Amino acid sequence: MRSEGDGKKGRGGLPLRGDPLNVSPSRSVTAIVCAAGKGERAGFAKNKLLERINGKTVLERTLSAFDFSAVTEILVTASQADFAEISALCGRFPRTRAVLGGNTRFQSVFNALRQASGELVLVHDGARPFVKTETILGCIASVLQYGSGVCAVPAVDTIALTDGAGKIAEVPPRKDAFALQTPQGFYTAELLSAYEKAAAEKSGGYTDDSSVFAAFVGRPRICAGARDNIKLTYAEDFKDNFARVGFGVDTHAFGRATDFVMLGGVKVPSDSGLIAHSDGDVLAHAVMDAMLSAAGLKDIGYYFPDKDEKWRNADSMKMLVAVKELIAAKGFAVKNLSVAVQAERPRLAAYIDAIRQSLAAALEIGPPAVGVSAGTNEGLGYVGEGKGITVSAYVLLKGV
Repeated sequence: MRSEGDGKKGRGGLPLRGDPLNVSPSRSVTAIVCAAGKGERAGFAKNKLLERINGKTVLERTLSAFDFSAVTEILVTASQADFAEISALCGRFPRTRAVLGGNTRFQSVFNALRQASGELVLVHDGARPFVKTETILGCIASVLQYGSGVCAVPAVDTIALTDGAGKIAEVPPRKDAFALQTPQGFYTAELLSAYEKAAAEKSGGYTDDSSVFAAFVGRPRICAGARDNIKLTYAEDFKDNFARVGFGVDTHAFGRATDFVMLGGVKVPSDSGLIAHSDGDVLAHAVMDAMLSAAGLKDIGYYFPDKDEKWRNADSMKMLVAVKELIAAKGFAVKNLSVAVQAERPRLAAYIDAIRQSLAAALEIGPPAVGVSAGTNEGLGYVGEGKGITVSAYVLLKGV
């Protein structure tokens, strides 16, 4: 029997993240990445792991997480329908190959286990692309010390067990409740033996590898998971977990011979207009730069150069719509926007709502997702002296 040692523990015996990870380089480790599903709950027409997010498939992101020296082999389970495509993706990673999966997760893992060459095996959901190296190494260390390592995080909600008829039968103490994640690590021979026994008995109902191990080997040990090691299950998971934040700032000086300034597509009366190649909408320009920055694109000067006569006196709100289309091509859309205007003049309180409505319409989001504030600079600097306007914009992009 392997000793459990006296390592420092957290809640429920969970090893704390500060523990040293003594992973022996002489131990061979096979990672089995489960990728033979269909993604039906996500509502996609194909395997959700083959969906591209910001230019990369979910599966590529997951494989990248395991592509380091402690993992000596990566086996990716694939359905017959996806086998060719997944095999091609595996070819981009060293020590990685596809194996034919089955109709269930159990069958897919069983098939892969019979081909695993590592002394240790880590089984991981392909739909968890955010797993960190630290978590993987912690799982390996747990197997070496305790014989198993099941990544888990303490439950934050009260967990109830029902009687199958919709009534609560038992509420375990929350201090003892954990949400299990992957990877789940074991000695390969032990997990394979457990799967063989389960297959021989035609046992069912196993939702993960720890339950198979528990049924035929012994009680598995939990190790530290991570809150951000989430599983992409539903369509909204793919949007919300690939969000980007961007910041943009722009300044224009007064001096144009007009009696108004354009701010967010709204004409605001003013003693003087703002000097610019376009219509001088400093607010729209700051928002555009924030959007482009968040999407990893170049700034507005690249897309709308002030030496190009095409943009002379151009409507900046039309330019904003063009930027919306640019980020859409990269797989993003604006989720919410916050804008701060610094201007000694003109006074903007009466125009804030119209600016919010204008920005919301151009970006095709609800007005509640747009915040606009305005303030003076208390007489300090070029803004306080009434020489110009500066606008700062923060934007949150969502994946689409």
